[in-house]
Amino acid sequence: MANTDLSRAHTSLVTSVRVKAGFDVADDYIAENAGACDLVITADIPLAARVVEKGGVALDPRGELYTEENVGERLSYRNLMAELRTDGVLVGGPAQLGLTDRNRFASALDRLLTRMVREQRS
Repeated sequence: MANTDLSRAHTSLVTSVRVKAGFDVADDYIAENAGACDLVITADIPLAARVVEKGGVALDPRGELYTEENVGERLSYRNLMAELRTDGVLVGGPAQLGLTDRNRFASALDRLLTRMVREQRS
């Protein structure tokens, strides 16, 4: 989802949509159109909260699954940290993704896709 053209793999499993320019326009589109059978991979916690609220599945790039049980706490923590950065109490953001993060993400994605395929077949 973007307001510019992106290259992507040619598969029927991936949909590409070009949205108009603007703040959170792509997030709004994703949140409004994500359903229970859709997987959204995002580090954007407000977007993840909206997807989970609609019954969708959201996974962060570090391999943590956002759920109804944890997304509210993650959103509160994110807002607190943003406020502390704005007030100058904290500087910087999360650490860069490392090899451990990529491995955790790959494992989580594999488990999640396997579960989703099984659920669709049932």
